Amino acid sequence: MLQEAGIAARVHPSDLDDGRLQHQAVSPIIWVMALAYFKARRVVDTLHNSGSPQGTVLGADTVCVHDGRIFGQPPDEETARSMISQMRNRTHQTITGVCLMSLENTDKSVQRRIFYDRAIVTIGSLSDQEIHQYVSSGQWKGKAGGYNLSERVDAGWPIQCEGDPTTVMGLPMQRLMRDILPPECLQ
Repeated sequence: MLQEAGIAARVHPSDLDDGRLQHQAVSPIIWVMALAYFKARRVVDTLHNSGSPQGTVLGADTVCVHDGRIFGQPPDEETARSMISQMRNRTHQTITGVCLMSLENTDKSVQRRIFYDRAIVTIGSLSDQEIHQYVSSGQWKGKAGGYNLSERVDAGWPIQCEGDPTTVMGLPMQRLMRDILPPECLQ
């Protein structure tokens, strides 16, 4: 999404496995912003240790919130099937937290900006067979709530999104481009 927007980016995956973390009693908004920060911080530390920390690091995390429960990335087929089944014919929120950390090479100082964006998604009627076929395909892996909005729209699922679709896909580009990115990233 960044490259499509004309922003040069290099990928430095965080080694943070957020699937092993428990959100406990934290609100979904705080949870995704914390995860985004932890991911960005891990990359910043790695870059500092490599001796070349320059630029801006972006970390992000997305969850779906349905009936007050946080749906992150399902760990297995059974959980993916359950999540999607619970969300069909219903509306849920998708919340993405983002952390930007600007690095200063000379003194290892870090400036950070953390925010979130929210979209409302309604998944229409899906048969048990449609859900089974989708889950069997493995396309749910690595996706909050077990689905990717643009892939499911392209596949013909009855989905409506109120808000920025890229928030649902994991990076709220409208807000990022309008309010957040430092000017040097946009050149």
